[in-house]
Amino acid sequence: MASSQAEKSGGEDLSSGAERIVLSAGDIDRALTRIAHEILEANKGPEGLVLLGIPRRGYPLAVRLAAKLATADPSVDAAAIVGQLDITMFRDDLARQPTRSPARTILPASGIDDRVVVLVDDVLYSGRTIRAALDALTDLGRPRSVRLAVLVDRGHRELPIRADHVGKNLPTSRAEKVRVRLTEVDAAGGYDEDLVSIEAPTGEGAAR
Repeated sequence: MASSQAEKSGGEDLSSGAERIVLSAGDIDRALTRIAHEILEANKGPEGLVLLGIPRRGYPLAVRLAAKLATADPSVDAAAIVGQLDITMFRDDLARQPTRSPARTILPASGIDDRVVVLVDDVLYSGRTIRAALDALTDLGRPRSVRLAVLVDRGHRELPIRADHVGKNLPTSRAEKVRVRLTEVDAAGGYDEDLVSIEAPTGEGAAR
């Protein structure tokens, strides 16, 4: 479904080149811990918080963030504040890629009305995925406010969208691909540890 690797990589099908790891499992865990504390500080506590992950990798990140919020503030019920937001039918590239499979939208029992909704995704690139998420939210309720937390901001925005909480700002060229691997999603593909890597196209990586 949803937050497509094509959008995050730049939408180009490039031959694989040199790949370098920029965030290890430990780096990712520390970044999420910091983001969780930033969310609590910005919200002045956990009151009214809802975390909505954008599939595929935004959802497990939201689950992890909810657990870290609960660790930082024992009054937080992690399972009660996390959900998943499918944006498939709100994307602006369906005409070009009509075969996307929708994921499930799962809202906490509290809903999102008058809540502080934190959208969670793995990579912020053009901003189009987040625009679609904002459109999807309007069909579900009226949050008090909406914030954005991402593991990686790689730049190259095409829309006026900015993350409130960023694990790592990662300058990239448009030709590079940013790969996020999370065990919840990628273990079946042979990844037994979390990582974030940058993959350069053939030729560019060899020249570096």
